[in-house]
Amino acid sequence: MTRPKKPRRRQTRKTTPHDACRLSPETIAEIFRRLQEGNPDPTSELEYINPFTLVVAVVLSAQATDVGVNKATKELFAIADTPEKMLALGEDTVREHIRTIGLYRNKAKNVIALSRMLIEEYGGEVPRTREALETLPGVGRKTANVVLNVAFGEPTMAVDTHIFRVSNRTGLAPGKNPLEVELGLEAVIPDPYRLHAHHWLILHGRYVCKARKPMCEACAISDLCTFEGKSVAA
Repeated sequence: MTRPKKPRRRQTRKTTPHDACRLSPETIAEIFRRLQEGNPDPTSELEYINPFTLVVAVVLSAQATDVGVNKATKELFAIADTPEKMLALGEDTVREHIRTIGLYRNKAKNVIALSRMLIEEYGGEVPRTREALETLPGVGRKTANVVLNVAFGEPTMAVDTHIFRVSNRTGLAPGKNPLEVELGLEAVIPDPYRLHAHHWLILHGRYVCKARKPMCEACAISDLCTFEGKSVAA
């Protein structure tokens, strides 16, 4: 008696970030062409003096607004724009300067700890690799990507809540988590737009494609977007 053959399992192809994109390459290029046309030279809204103060500002910006961080760091950076000066201030003084920012106690600890690490392990200089940046207290992948992009001109994608929302709504880079969205964006954004793509998307999400009420009527790419909840017809 022969045994019945087991049914063969269907071979399923694993999807890649590029597969998840619901837009054509031509549409993607047009999206960024329009975003570039509206803001040819985008910059970070965080105020900083050098790579060190940028690291500190981005660490402080977690669960806080750029406006709030800028108000808190104006006087702080005037007296401490290097790891050595920041460490000399001490945690108590740093804490007093940033007390208007959410989670300021823990953030003050991280600022002092990362200043010490920069001095002891990196000669007081901000490292230029993601791996090294992520060893600093309070610095995760998103913060590292911001520093690489803004301070060192690397075409990285720092996915925050705004970019995550815009990428999913538009169909540009759908993903279940920030890393999926980051990899998706890296896979589809045309080379000429990669350097500034992070800023175009974050500013678009912050001022146009808002979380609660997207301003579709004022959106330069509404006709290219796949968002089903659009308030205007494409």
